Amino acid sequence: MTRPSPSHHDERGPRPVAGPQADPAFARIAAPEIRQRVRLARAVHRVRSFGQQCIGHPMGNMLLQIWLRGWPGAQRVEQKGLPRHSVTAWLGQDALTLHLNPRELVQFAETAPYKHIKRPPSVAFIWDGDWDLRRSDLRIDYWIRHMRDLDQNRHNLERTEKFRSLMEKLEAGKPFRSHQEGIYLNSRQRILDYLSVYLGFLDNMAINGYDDTRAKDMLGVVVSREGRILKINRGLHRLAMAQWVGLPTIPVLVRHIHRQWWEEITRGTTGAQALKRVRDALPHCRPEQDSGPLTEHSPADIPPDFWPAPRYRPSAISDKT
Repeated sequence: MTRPSPSHHDERGPRPVAGPQADPAFARIAAPEIRQRVRLARAVHRVRSFGQQCIGHPMGNMLLQIWLRGWPGAQRVEQKGLPRHSVTAWLGQDALTLHLNPRELVQFAETAPYKHIKRPPSVAFIWDGDWDLRRSDLRIDYWIRHMRDLDQNRHNLERTEKFRSLMEKLEAGKPFRSHQEGIYLNSRQRILDYLSVYLGFLDNMAINGYDDTRAKDMLGVVVSREGRILKINRGLHRLAMAQWVGLPTIPVLVRHIHRQWWEEITRGTTGAQALKRVRDALPHCRPEQDSGPLTEHSPADIPPDFWPAPRYRPSAISDKT
């Protein structure tokens, strides 16, 4: 009987399963040890998607139609913030997509729940509250440090901060695992392979630009009460890569807007006319550059030469052909 090559997976052994949110590049480092939990994560993801498609979205569409037609309850629907997915479908995703210089998108809206502050609902298009006044500077956050570290230590990934932190978890008997990505970093080599995948993402973006077909969802942003654009927890790794390699523009999707900006833009209108005013106003929104008045840390001191020279060259592909 022919024995399989050592480089091939033994058909008799456990096979790895890619996580529901995993990029295809993670398939080669998927861990068979956690395949059952990954399968569970995939099943939960399918159930949630089914619930959204069969219950959440139809109900949202019904509520939006009540509001658009001015039927009884319309005012209540608007007070609740309008159903986000239905607003996106009605306007069309292109209407909510902006193309920005990633190095200008530097302020992050700290919407995570505090003990005394309730997080705005993700299902609402219009957000109330002071979430836009409490923000942090992405240039001093983990994501950019991670990209800089990978790039500068690309030939010795063991020198990166991420490698050290993952090794500490491993040595403490608590190796990092992600059921959404299907990875289990229970060895030094797996940690290096994991970091190599992210370095590959970075280098691919430097050569080919931003590929929005690979992402599970678009980079999410929100619009503040002043009509300024802030980043939220969608695609922070991708944004940091685009910033570090110096892409000229990236597409971002407006997921939520502040109620004060909504009321200013739509004043005197409702229904379809109000949404069209928002659509027409969005291209004039620019990224926020300053720290917020409720920010709990000192404003970042960013030197003029903070960003490295752009590595992205649109002609790089043609130069190689």
